[in-house]
Amino acid sequence: MKKLLMMTVAYVSLVSVMPTMAAGDASAGKGKAAVCAACHGADGNSPSNMFPKLAGQGEAYLVKQIAEFKNGARENAVMAPMVAALTEQDIADLSAYYSSNKVTPGAVSEDFLNAGKTLYRAGNKESGVPACMACHGPTGAGVPAAKWPALMGQHSTYLEAQLKAFSSGVRSNDPNSMMRDIASKMTEAEMKAVAAYASGLH
Repeated sequence: MKKLLMMTVAYVSLVSVMPTMAAGDASAGKGKAAVCAACHGADGNSPSNMFPKLAGQGEAYLVKQIAEFKNGARENAVMAPMVAALTEQDIADLSAYYSSNKVTPGAVSEDFLNAGKTLYRAGNKESGVPACMACHGPTGAGVPAAKWPALMGQHSTYLEAQLKAFSSGVRSNDPNSMMRDIASKMTEAEMKAVAAYASGLH
């Protein structure tokens, strides 16, 4: 928990000295998003749980993820060719557009409600897993300034897949290995439960 607190303070401090990213134009982004609609939906609410909802996600977080798909810091065989030709302005416009839309609400199954809620709000002291809401907020809205993603309404299947990817190291674009450290301490049952719970937050 102490490490998490120190990282939070460090991120907040860095925000004030980070270079300003290109200003995104949501209207321009809407037109550019047409090619993304097949997987992510016209407004960023993906109809398939294989692909993440982008609607309502923090703009800076989206910029970071798209840029890292492009430069290879986040590896994905589907996304890499899709973003290869995007300019910094394209990335900014797309991020502004998706960020301006509202995510459709998710729902949590009763089977996972209690276990997911406990882990999300209190963590697991025995295994050293911190409360998810420390970084993603009590409602799952994330912390846009720190580029910590919103989880509310996200497909639970997608969230679970990302936790597994962080745990195995397949996904490694988390600053200072924060998510890899956390996910590696979680059981598959915990991942499934907390993913389901986060999906139902609003």
